[in-house]
Amino acid sequence: MAKWELNLSLLRSGNSPLFERLAWAISEDIRSGRLENGKRLPGSRTLARSLGIHRNTVLAAYGELEAQGWVDTIPSRGTFVSEGLPQIRRPASAPTADGGSTAGYSVDEPPLPAISPRWPPSVITLRGGMPDLRLIPSEQLARAYRRVVRRRGGTLLGYADPQGHGPLREALCDMLRSTRGLPVGPDDILVTRGSQMALFLAAKALLSPGDGVAIEGLGYPPAWDALRMAGATLFPVPVDSGGLVVEALEELLERQELRAVYLTPHHQYPTMAVLSAPRRLRLLELASKYRFAILEDDYDNEFHYAGSPVLPIASADEGGSVVYIGTLSKVLAPGLRLGYLVAPRTVVRSCTSYRTIVDRQGDQAVEAAVAELLEDGMVQRHVRRMRRTYLSRRDALVAELNSKLNGVLEFELPAGGLSLWSRVVPPVDLDRWLEESVKRGAAFGLGQRYRFDAEKVPFVRLGFAEHSPEELELGVARMAEGLALLK
Repeated sequence: MAKWELNLSLLRSGNSPLFERLAWAISEDIRSGRLENGKRLPGSRTLARSLGIHRNTVLAAYGELEAQGWVDTIPSRGTFVSEGLPQIRRPASAPTADGGSTAGYSVDEPPLPAISPRWPPSVITLRGGMPDLRLIPSEQLARAYRRVVRRRGGTLLGYADPQGHGPLREALCDMLRSTRGLPVGPDDILVTRGSQMALFLAAKALLSPGDGVAIEGLGYPPAWDALRMAGATLFPVPVDSGGLVVEALEELLERQELRAVYLTPHHQYPTMAVLSAPRRLRLLELASKYRFAILEDDYDNEFHYAGSPVLPIASADEGGSVVYIGTLSKVLAPGLRLGYLVAPRTVVRSCTSYRTIVDRQGDQAVEAAVAELLEDGMVQRHVRRMRRTYLSRRDALVAELNSKLNGVLEFELPAGGLSLWSRVVPPVDLDRWLEESVKRGAAFGLGQRYRFDAEKVPFVRLGFAEHSPEELELGVARMAEGLALLK
């Protein structure tokens, strides 16, 4: 039998007497199973010598353990872990590689897909449509936060309206009326912790298990997961250069009852296609005819580079069919987790009730700070600066692709958004290309990640917003090096 040694890290420092701390440390080893029932403890002199403490301290600790029932002292034989304790069975298997443990009860498999791999900082990740975190207006955010907490900390740091901070909803109304053409009031808006929460709450409010929901067959997997969590049965609809193929949706409606349609019409994720005006109007007609909800995710609305942006479907909705979902994450900072939904008030009330259950409310101080920044025009000025910056980065990426991967990638210049969707012209093993590129320090998005059926397709997604022109040049060069090794 292995010799027991006291885990000295358990001999905590503190104000309690040393004998009590020693007794606690030994009892912890008994609880954990390191000291098994019937195990003999070291003699008081031996343990005192090994710990560098007085023997009387050990005797007092043993006496305390005996009084609590952890040990039994047998004259002329020694002190033993009590035989009457429940047997602690230590796991037979080795710990998992990540240091985790297995629950002692059944746990369903997680509904979400595996998280995308996180590359080292040295890898230039071109796969996503993330903003550049280095350009976040952190000073303005910090000053606004300090101001509102200093002035109204007593009210902002307590419980508040789960629908969102009133002045922020007012400021969002002004923004949505002037830039989106939405005739909304504060009661039509629910502020959430990001657009993903907004979609999740809308799905919980509108869907019952088994309800049919049409989605873009090439689209946003986290949205599909939110809909599935609400019990939806998903039906993919094709996407082309004009966005969701509404004609295919109409065919689906003739044979399948749908409760909702989820889509990203402004900058379709991931293709960046803009849903054409005739399709938008036809979608509203179908929603009225078949009485389904339109879940409109207004992805990257602020970042348009050619003229005025197309107004949301919600701006033409006269029948109360649309739940409009937006976010300030790309505008300010993803970590702020600020999104919102606009819907008929009955829907907003239902979503607010679900929000109260899962989250109670948002961060009122953050919401108050952002409201001030919207009111004084800082957010709008920041958006204009970022739009110019991201346009120049889009053009820089296109120039590098035409220079270093000419004839390999074929794409249409996106009129907005933060990424580029490109067809790979020659037959290429995209998995190997990605692998070789990552070895050289560049990553990109494989098209199959965005397909509902996960079928491999000759497309890649390249984000440009989070990298400087110099970084984009280096990233494309590394992609070209990786591709050259496959030939």
